[in-house]
Amino acid sequence: MADPSETQQFVDHPQQQQQQQQQQQQSRLLEILNEPSQWLKMLCRELNTSFVLGVVLVYGLSQGFSGSLFKVVSDYYWKDVQKVQPSQVQLFIGFYYLPWIMKPLWGLMTDVFPIKGYRRRPYFVFAGAVGFISSLTVAAHDGISAVWALVCLVGVTGGMAIADVTIDACIAKNSIEMQSLAPDLQTLCGVCSSVGALVGYSTSGFFVHHLGAQGALGVLALPPAAIVVLGFVIYELRTNKRQYEKKASMEKVWEAVNGMYKTIKCPGVWKPSLYMYFSLALSISTHEGQFYWYTDPKAGPAFSQEFVGMIYAIGALASIVGVLIYQKFLKNCSFRNLLFFAQLLYATSGMLDLIFVLRWNLKLGIPDYFFVVMEECVSRIVSKIRWTPMIVLSTKLCPLGIEGTFFALLMCIDSLGSLSSKWAGGMALHALHVTRTDFRNLWLVLFIRNALRLATVSLIFLIPRADSSDVLIPPNLLLNSSKNVAAEEEGLQLTSVNEKKGEEERLDI
Repeated sequence: MADPSETQQFVDHPQQQQQQQQQQQQSRLLEILNEPSQWLKMLCRELNTSFVLGVVLVYGLSQGFSGSLFKVVSDYYWKDVQKVQPSQVQLFIGFYYLPWIMKPLWGLMTDVFPIKGYRRRPYFVFAGAVGFISSLTVAAHDGISAVWALVCLVGVTGGMAIADVTIDACIAKNSIEMQSLAPDLQTLCGVCSSVGALVGYSTSGFFVHHLGAQGALGVLALPPAAIVVLGFVIYELRTNKRQYEKKASMEKVWEAVNGMYKTIKCPGVWKPSLYMYFSLALSISTHEGQFYWYTDPKAGPAFSQEFVGMIYAIGALASIVGVLIYQKFLKNCSFRNLLFFAQLLYATSGMLDLIFVLRWNLKLGIPDYFFVVMEECVSRIVSKIRWTPMIVLSTKLCPLGIEGTFFALLMCIDSLGSLSSKWAGGMALHALHVTRTDFRNLWLVLFIRNALRLATVSLIFLIPRADSSDVLIPPNLLLNSSKNVAAEEEGLQLTSVNEKKGEEERLDI
């Protein structure tokens, strides 16, 4: 006969195991929830708290939140306050890219021309002051002319660009000094930018609805004010450069310029750079025409301000999905094959806009709200799959020694392509008489845009057949200059790969 105590132990044993499993699951959940805070504490401990704060403010608040809020609010400002035609807005928006095209110049200034012995802190203050004054000026003055409004809005983007270059230089320096933390810095930048963009897009409609388009521009003064404060609190060692050291810095700049010229002459560099420019420029932007149509109560679906912001927020989430798809399934494909099929898919997905404008979705029984969300998600995912390999290819084209500066140059070429896209789209809208109230030919502009996207496939021969593991330029291309430049501190490291997230959001990718 069995002992009752032994029988009770057998009964209690499964219950104890179940309790232990529950406790383990709870402890794992707590560890997962605690990981982000522990990770941030580690970064603060290893890199300095003020630097981590700077990354959060620039990438999260300035680029992420302010950049996404700026995109929506400025669209409503031109439409409802200035009451200009969509073709004009396209031309105006092209000027937003000018400060970003000048990024190498801003970077060289922070490296070569310190102020009071500091190379970063004064430029944070300057960037914040430019953005703060520009935002308040356009928000506080009723009846301001379109020209001065454009100057102020370019000032807002200029503040973002200068702050971006300055924090990128700090990131490059820390990535060089502590290479083991470089991936963590990329992750921090990406997370901050994504979270900031989600918050900015989600709240943009609320601000426009309750403050008006002009009043909502005043909210854009808050991030620059934080950047000004950052300039006073971020940790930076003061330099004591003598005259001969300044002369040496200018010589380094000249070496970098010569190195960039020598590199861009290589067929393996200028051909893919040319493709990246045309892939952006030929995809003419029709954003403003579509935005005016989205919000029109007669010809369009008359989406509310809150819903427009929510569309962009959902699109930001879809962009993350596109990155994950590339990382999981496509990162080992050859550049030419991947970009060929991605460009085909990009042209095909553009037909969804055409279907929407022609209202064929209603004939198919698909409501506008559902269709536009589906279209935005597909467009963002495809755009990210198309754009990410081009960014990876750009990093492979950068020679050792001036990789930061040359990457900034490639990003300038991309910004120039986006500027061309905006202006070409504005001219197409004007030529086909797409106005604030007349959208009869908007479908034709979209059809031309999709045809140009398809035509870009014919330029795929400019892309190398290599994949991400291959070497695309000779390692000794700038052997002499790289020995000099690489030996210096972060100097000419004007930008780093983490810039790609900010670039993607800014170029509406």
